[in-house]
This record gives sequence, C-alpha cells and structure tokens, in this order.
Amino acid sequence: MTPVVFQWLLLFVTTFFTTTILGAPHGLSPIDPFLRDSNVGFANVKPLKDVETFFYNQTLDHFNYNPQSYATFPQRYYINSKWWGGANKNAPIFAYLGAEGPLDRDIPIIGFLTDNAPRFKALLVYIEHRFYGESNPVGSMAESVKNKTIRGYFNSAQALADYAEVLLHVKNKLRAHHSPIIVIGGSYGGMLASWFRLKYPHIALGALASSAPILYFDKLTPQDGYYSIVTKDFKEASENCYMTIKKSWNEIDRVASMPNGLSILSKKFYTCSPLKNSDELKGYLDSMYAYAAQYNAPPTYPTTRICEGIDGASNATDILDRISDGVIAYQPFSPCHNTTRGVSQTSIGWGWQTCSEMVIPIGITSNVSMFPSQPYNLQEVIDNCKSVYGVTPRPHWATTYYGGYDIKLVLSKFGSNIIFSNGLRDPYSSGGVLENISDEVLAVYTTNGSHCLDILASSKTDPDWLIKQRNDEVKIIRRWLTKYYHDLRLLKQ
Repeated sequence: MTPVVFQWLLLFVTTFFTTTILGAPHGLSPIDPFLRDSNVGFANVKPLKDVETFFYNQTLDHFNYNPQSYATFPQRYYINSKWWGGANKNAPIFAYLGAEGPLDRDIPIIGFLTDNAPRFKALLVYIEHRFYGESNPVGSMAESVKNKTIRGYFNSAQALADYAEVLLHVKNKLRAHHSPIIVIGGSYGGMLASWFRLKYPHIALGALASSAPILYFDKLTPQDGYYSIVTKDFKEASENCYMTIKKSWNEIDRVASMPNGLSILSKKFYTCSPLKNSDELKGYLDSMYAYAAQYNAPPTYPTTRICEGIDGASNATDILDRISDGVIAYQPFSPCHNTTRGVSQTSIGWGWQTCSEMVIPIGITSNVSMFPSQPYNLQEVIDNCKSVYGVTPRPHWATTYYGGYDIKLVLSKFGSNIIFSNGLRDPYSSGGVLENISDEVLAVYTTNGSHCLDILASSKTDPDWLIKQRNDEVKIIRRWLTKYYHDLRLLKQ
C-alpha cells in the first residue's frame, strides 16, 4: 500500500483492539495534535477553573425499546455559572458539544464561550461525547470497540440525543425553562452543532458550527479538496519550499533503497526509534504538513515556520537536510521525532466512527499537488474496515440522515439560526459551507483563518480580521437572542 493512503486508511498497532482505521487523513479536533501535548502554541491556555463536574445517567440506546436498550452509563458534563444571569431572567445557555476526545482538555482552550459569557450573562455547559473521556459505557475505549454489541451505540445520532437529554435535564434542574440555548462546536463537533439545530430546533435556538466539513461526504466535495488547500498554503508561504517538498518523496525512497539507507534517514531526521521503512517517514511528514496547514494560525503560522526552516538551510545541504530543518523548525523543542502514531482514545474511537458512518472521502489526484498521487479508494476502505471490525462502512448514511445535497435549496426552506464559520487556510474548509444559504443560515469566513480558530481563546496578538470574525458571530447570536426575547414577551402577553 502506498504511504499516504496507508497513513490515513489503516494504522496497525500491536493488538487487535488498538487497530485503527482513519477515514479522513487527519483529525477533526479543534487543537493541533502534533503540538498539543507539548503545549507549544498554547500560551493562552488557562487551568480548568470555575466549572463544576457532573454526571448524567444517560440512556445507552435512545431509539430502541429492547430490554438492553434501557441500560445506562454516566455521561460527564461541566457547568460554569460564574456569569449566569439566572433562570428568573431567562438568561441564555451556551452549550459546547464535545467531539472525538476527552472534554476536560478542551474547556480552557475553547475560549469563545468564556470570552462572551459575561456580555450575555450566559450559563456555560460543556457535554462530553459518548464513549470518550469518562463517558464510556464500559469504562474503556479499547474494550468498547472490541465489544460488537456496545460499539453499535457509538454514533452521532445517539450523541445528539445524549446532548438533548442533558440539556433538558440542566434546564429542568435549574428551572430555566425559558432560557434559550446556543450550541457551539468545532470540526466534528461543529457538524454535530449544526445537525443538532436541525434535528432538535425545540431545544437549541441556534448553532455556531466552526470549521464543520458537513459537505465532505459522498461526492459533494472533490476528493482533492483537502490536500489542494494544504498545497496552496505551502505554495503561498514559499514557492521554493513547495517545490522542495514536492521533490522530497522520491528522494526519501531513493535513500531508503541504499545500503543502510533507513539508518541514514533515521539519523538525518532524528527519529526516536529506527525507521522500519520509508513509508513510516513519509506518513509522518504527510501528517506534519497537513496539520501545519490545518492549524495555520497567527502569530506563528506553522506553514511559514516550516518553509523558513527549509528555505533557510544552506545551499550546500541536500534536499532531505532541508526537509529535516523544516521538521525541526516546526517542533523546535522535541529532542527526537516520533514517527509512529501513538494510540489514544481519539485514534481508537475515531477509527470506529470512520468505519461506520463518518466516511470522508479524501484523496490526492492532482498533479499540481506537492504530494504524490493517492486517489481515494472506497473499496480499500471497506476491505480494511471489514478486516478490523467485521463491518462495512456506510458512505452514504451521513447525507441520507443529515442531508447535504442541494443544501442551499433545502435549508433555505426550513433551516434557521446556524452560523457556519471557516478559515480558508484550513484544508477542511473545502468541505464547509462558504456562502450564505439564507438570511438565517449564514457563512462567516476569513481568508487567513485556520481550523476552529474563531472559537479558541482570544489573545492580545489576534489580528483585526480574526477579531472582526468573532464580533460578527457575536452580533448574529445577539440578534437571535433579541428576537427570541421579543417573541417570548409577546407569547406571555
């Protein structure tokens, strides 16, 4: 199997239950997983505070009435009431819908809620996605995906129903029956937020869906969409850098084929363990470039940082020395570079989700790409998923259940109060909603923005265009709330 396809279609780890298939090449997290653990780029992250932790006794299966469907599990959620105006004033609730990972690490980073809660006097509620974090029915993600019965309840429709139950529980508990709810999510969570507004309009008044690639299913978006933007980002940073990367893939294979070639590559790229093959290194570099583009945020702009490392190398060094300098520029504090993908809740859980319903067809066919051609192969995905899980993915289910085709025609008839926000430097923006669907379903985007940047914590170094994007979103939400309170007063008269 070719290296890039291998990297995002099938990742074998040591045991069966940690074998992971990724249906999309890179994570749908609001946070760059490459830098997350080292906190590089997250100087504004504050410790978790002002929140209380709760557990809701959640129903395992919302859509069946067989005896086993009545089983329950504890679902974690957090509440921050620091700025809430109270139920007696019908003050709003901002609800963050957790996605493919433990929720506690996201709370201090997703700053849109805490930055705006004081002006709206909003209650903040953060709900963890089922099976992730501490919201797992059997206590372990690895055990869950092994269990052929339990993992069947691990899907987005069940997650949306979870959110509905928790939010109604919170409103009833606080007697906040007329407090309007705005749901907020990023990436996969952004998709969930938009779908929640469409599926549960009686619970959520509106939704802010940040970097939500809801159109990257079936054939709604060309398979090249993701990697074409990665290439564009690097080409804009430096034409020379783009060409160096484009030429490097064959050079890696050439060196790897030499006697002691893998040893040479391991030393040149400071890998934490000896390379087993050239695919391992190419997969690592592919991920690094893609993540750099996906999270290409100010003030550092990772694609620019990598290109400065590549272009700044001495003319006397060979092409792979320049690539290695780019890696070092991206991760300057790493003593070595780990080219083997780590196992986490997200990699295990998202592997299952992409082998069931989240089938995102991303490939590389364009000869202008800085990556080798790797067309999307649905049959290969199906074969891999059947091999690991014994199930066949449902590539058309997302558009069947949530829609997507003729979205402007459809949502203009019944959709309302949804903001689709994007940054055009984000490769996933190729599958996002980039134009207004109606006066009430709006697209807010920035040319220089990156993945979920608008919902991250604000900083003094934020550029004017980012400040404006967030302010535009706040104005729209304020308009929703103003109309809601006006209609509520009329109803009570």
